[in-house]
Amino acid sequence: MHIDVNNAFLSWTAVDLLKKGSKYDIRNSYAVIGGDENSRRGIVLAKSTPAKKMGVVTGETLYSARKKCPALRTYPSNYLLYKEMSDAFIAILKKYTPDIEQVSIDECFLDYGKVQKLYGDPIPFAYKIQKEIYDTLGFTVNVGIANNKLCAKMASDFEKPNKVHTCFQEEVKEKMWPLPVGELFGVGKKSAVKLKELGIFTIGDLANTKKEILYPYFKNQAEYYILCANGINDSEVVSEEEDPKGIGNETTLSHDIDNKQELYPYLMALSENVTKRLRREKKYASVVVVTLKDRYFKRTSHQKKLKNATNITSEIYETTKVILNEMWKDEAVRLIGVRLDHLSEVSHHQVSLFEDIEEREEKNSLDQTIDELQEKYGKKVIKKASLMESKVQKKYEK
Repeated sequence: MHIDVNNAFLSWTAVDLLKKGSKYDIRNSYAVIGGDENSRRGIVLAKSTPAKKMGVVTGETLYSARKKCPALRTYPSNYLLYKEMSDAFIAILKKYTPDIEQVSIDECFLDYGKVQKLYGDPIPFAYKIQKEIYDTLGFTVNVGIANNKLCAKMASDFEKPNKVHTCFQEEVKEKMWPLPVGELFGVGKKSAVKLKELGIFTIGDLANTKKEILYPYFKNQAEYYILCANGINDSEVVSEEEDPKGIGNETTLSHDIDNKQELYPYLMALSENVTKRLRREKKYASVVVVTLKDRYFKRTSHQKKLKNATNITSEIYETTKVILNEMWKDEAVRLIGVRLDHLSEVSHHQVSLFEDIEEREEKNSLDQTIDELQEKYGKKVIKKASLMESKVQKKYEK
């Protein structure tokens, strides 16, 4: 299941104002959540349905929004309130299962398969959850139910607010394929434009496109897009309880970055950081996870299982680049993270006919040498050539 709070920031502000004695619900008025309007730099973080009908869109300046809707009222963001409401929302779900992956402050995935024998058919359970959240906390949620995370996410977006939708594998052709290709989760705005230039207008068109046609334009993302369009996804629900088993590191960027190549040095620095900790603990990782957070605090994670568990920096780094390419949506990123999961104390390496074992051993030896020198003389004594001129490295040398 994918559970998404409807219009979270505005709904949570409305609930708080009603609790404090407000006579009307701002969800039914011309209202937005935004920053400093006087500076003309404040942007719309959330808008009410009436404001939306006047053409107000998330991400535009408040100055622009007021031109469309002169009666607009703005309310400041309150992240302490949002965190409180989010925690209360997740707490209700955790009464039923610990298998919850919170992907942003207002949405999460719930692995219902593990508790279905306890609570029965998922659809009545989804309505029960909806009602409990509304009766207890005063706001509505959408619930998407499917065989995997991708289709559950798609289902929860079909129609809002306060709806329950399914998108099981046998429903993909009927419910997903007619939708515009830009609505496929994981396809960014720039990619959608390129797909349309290639004559691919719907998710169904994409699902039935040959990989060879897409590869010149999307490289490794080509196969990923086609699988997603067919409703195929094997990402697991990664609950908070699993985090201690892995090793991770995240960094908030000094400015939003909308070019994935600019993120590579961050991936390199994060990969060095986590693999060094991995080697220190004499462990190996077989799953690599990359996490991104956008300017609206929406968190997205994507993972890849390795053929062989490793603690070699270059191998982890190359994997993070592949993952980033697969999940990239041409949208600005504010935070990036790398996590290593499924750790073990041994690595049973399966040798490929095309693998240079001597080169792999040299990489392993180099990593160990760098670890020893940095441990003895400090991080500045030696670093990867790829980071020599990077400002990113300076952050990790402090």
